[in-house]
Amino acid sequence: MDLRFKVSGRIARPIHDVFEAVANPDKLSGYFTTGGAKGRLEAGATVTWDFADFPGAFPVKVEEMDAPRRIVLRWEAADRDEAGRPYDTTVTMTFAPLDGDRTLVTISEEGWLETAEGVKNSYSNCGGWMQMLCSLKAYVEHGINLRDGMFK
Repeated sequence: MDLRFKVSGRIARPIHDVFEAVANPDKLSGYFTTGGAKGRLEAGATVTWDFADFPGAFPVKVEEMDAPRRIVLRWEAADRDEAGRPYDTTVTMTFAPLDGDRTLVTISEEGWLETAEGVKNSYSNCGGWMQMLCSLKAYVEHGINLRDGMFK
């Protein structure tokens, strides 16, 4: 079993605006990283994301960047390997322009261990990324932060 998922959604804004809402830490903090984001997403950078529902800043390593079309990130999985060591999963975000100044955003994540804990964590992250897409849409299209007060 290969633990991976893919979620996608269409956002009624041009690709540059949608990409910036993810790459810019101030914008990302306005709808997703409820505890704040530090550092712009750029190839080779390690930034931090903090979430009220999972307190403590998470280091996020930017492996690849092809603005405004693709971002590849690595971050630590919530579980550990058989020897108790941490390991990373890989998150890939793609942005595709659509007719009418719309953008298709697709987010996939992979790399969990094939264990009960790996399955549980992959499902949790899948839900989190879908929530991120819904929040991104509300924020970019309407200036609404869906996550405001959701976890505190």
